[in-house]
Amino acid sequence: MIRNTRREALVAYILIAPFVAIYGLIFIYPTIDMFILSFQDAPLIGPGEWVGWDNYTRLSTDRRFDTAFWNTAYFVALSVVPGTFVALAIALGISRLSGRIQALVLALFFLPYILPVSVVYRLWDWTLNFQFGIGMYFFDWLGIDRVPIFKITGWFMPAVAFVTIWWTAGFSILLFLAGLRSIPQEIYEASALDNASRWTTFRRVTWPLLWPVTALVLTIQLISQLKIFDQVYLFSNGGRPNDNLVMVYYIFQRAFVNNDGGRAAAIAVVLFVIVIIVSVLNFQLMRFAEKRQ
Repeated sequence: MIRNTRREALVAYILIAPFVAIYGLIFIYPTIDMFILSFQDAPLIGPGEWVGWDNYTRLSTDRRFDTAFWNTAYFVALSVVPGTFVALAIALGISRLSGRIQALVLALFFLPYILPVSVVYRLWDWTLNFQFGIGMYFFDWLGIDRVPIFKITGWFMPAVAFVTIWWTAGFSILLFLAGLRSIPQEIYEASALDNASRWTTFRRVTWPLLWPVTALVLTIQLISQLKIFDQVYLFSNGGRPNDNLVMVYYIFQRAFVNNDGGRAAAIAVVLFVIVIIVSVLNFQLMRFAEKRQ
């Protein structure tokens, strides 16, 4: 059969042209414009003056940038790995169920994931509110003084990390369940014939075969939590927002509160580079660990 390669290439270009145009319009162009803006002393909208690397060098002496950077790192440490293993443990438990009970339990764990962040905020604000929150009665029952959790800096990030894990675990659970169901049952039957314990079966069979899914969940969680903003912004209302700054929140303040587009763009570029570097390093570490198993 004679194939017209030029015609096929033309059809392919026509088919991908809408995607390339939209991708360039909503991602490539804004990204390039952000890089250019980061070298200017300019408002968020409007012309500015070229200042070179000044916006970047000033970050080294910016205490609020340091606060935002370390708060983001702290939040990632509190949420990414713990959230992944919580989702794995729940998925292992759900996988032992069957029928409608399994579907019901999975739906209950997945339900928070489909809620908008405003609803999540309202639910947990009602639960942990210092004056009338349901969770405060637990402190009363233990005979402990009530704590305004979202108003104290030391409690804020762990509390937001806990809420975030509760909110986002549903999607990770689905990924782990898909990975568990892809493992052939014959392997478990062979393991049972060898009288392997549950822990040995998990360590020698389930965990190695589930590692690619684990690496995927870790990568998704890492990228997502590096860009945290909504929870911190909402739960900081009435508290000390400058003590709870994270990178995206600081970008928001610089751009939309201070109208300092150049500084905001520089911070956004730094965050963009951090996400790329951390994602690549995480991917390489996952590959290295997989080879050693």
